[in-house]
Amino acid sequence: MVSEVNSRGHRRIWHLAPLMFTVGLLFVGGMTLAVLQSIGLLPIVGPTHCSFAPYTSFASDAEFRSSLVFTFGLASVATALSAVLGLWLALSLKAAVRHSRILGLILQIPLALPHLVMALFVMELLAPSGLLARFAYGLGMIHDPAAFPELTNDRFGIAIIVSYVLKEAPFIALMVLAVIMRIGEDYDAVARVLGASPWQRLWHITLPQLWPALASSSLVVFAFISGAYETPLLLGRQYPAMLPVVAQRKFMDVDLASRPGAIAAGIVIAVITAIFLTGYMRLARALSAKERALIF
Repeated sequence: MVSEVNSRGHRRIWHLAPLMFTVGLLFVGGMTLAVLQSIGLLPIVGPTHCSFAPYTSFASDAEFRSSLVFTFGLASVATALSAVLGLWLALSLKAAVRHSRILGLILQIPLALPHLVMALFVMELLAPSGLLARFAYGLGMIHDPAAFPELTNDRFGIAIIVSYVLKEAPFIALMVLAVIMRIGEDYDAVARVLGASPWQRLWHITLPQLWPALASSSLVVFAFISGAYETPLLLGRQYPAMLPVVAQRKFMDVDLASRPGAIAAGIVIAVITAIFLTGYMRLARALSAKERALIF
C-alpha cells in the first residue's frame, strides 16, 4: 500500500514537471538577469564592468535609508494590527462559524478583493472629501470637510495601514479558524473542568495551539506588505515612500544610469521576502508536526 501511494505521488510530480520547469526557468532566469544588470554586467548604457556600487551606495543614500525604515515600520504595525484583529475575529466567531458556513464565506470576501480595490475604498472613506469627512461635517463635528484630519497621503501611512489591516486581518482569521476547527474544544473543556479561568485557558491552552498558524500567516502578511507596490503608491506620499515605490520610481527614471540602483533595490526586496517566506515554511512544518503529535 505504501509503495503504491509513493508511486502515485512520483507520477503526479512527473506530470507537474513541465510546468515546474517552465516556472522555475522564468524565475531563475529573471533573477539572474536582474542580478547581472544590478552589478553592471548587462548595462543599459555605458561600458560593461562589474561593480557593487548600487548595493554599497544604499548605506549613504538618505532616501533609501528613510524608505527602508518606513517600509519595515509600516509593515510591522500593519502586520501586528492584522494579527491581533485576525486572532480576535477567529476567537470571537469560532462558535458561530461551526454552525454557519455563511459567516465563513463572508470572511472570505475581502480575500477576493484586489488590493487596489481595497485601496480605492479606503481613499474614498478617509480622504478629506471622503465619506467620513462628509459624515463628520453633516454632524457638525467639523466646520468644513477640508478640516478633516489628513489620513491619506500622510507621513505616517495611516491609510496604507488601514487598507492592509482590512485586507489581511480576515486572511489571518481564516488561517487561525482552520486550526481551531481541527483541534476542537476538548482541551479547553478539560481545562474548564479543572477550574481554569477564561484568561488561563486562553493563555495556556488556546494561544500555544494557535501560535504556529498565527505566526506563519503573519510572516506571509509581513513579506507581502514589504514588497507591495500599488497600495503605497496610491495612498502614500512621495517621501517618505515605501521601498517598492522608490525602486519603481528609480527604474522608470529617464536617467538610465539609475536603473542598476533600482534593480538592486528590487533584489533587496526579494531577499527580504525570501527570508520571511523561509520562516513561514519552517513554522508551517512545525504546525504540521504538532498536529500529527496531537492526533497520534
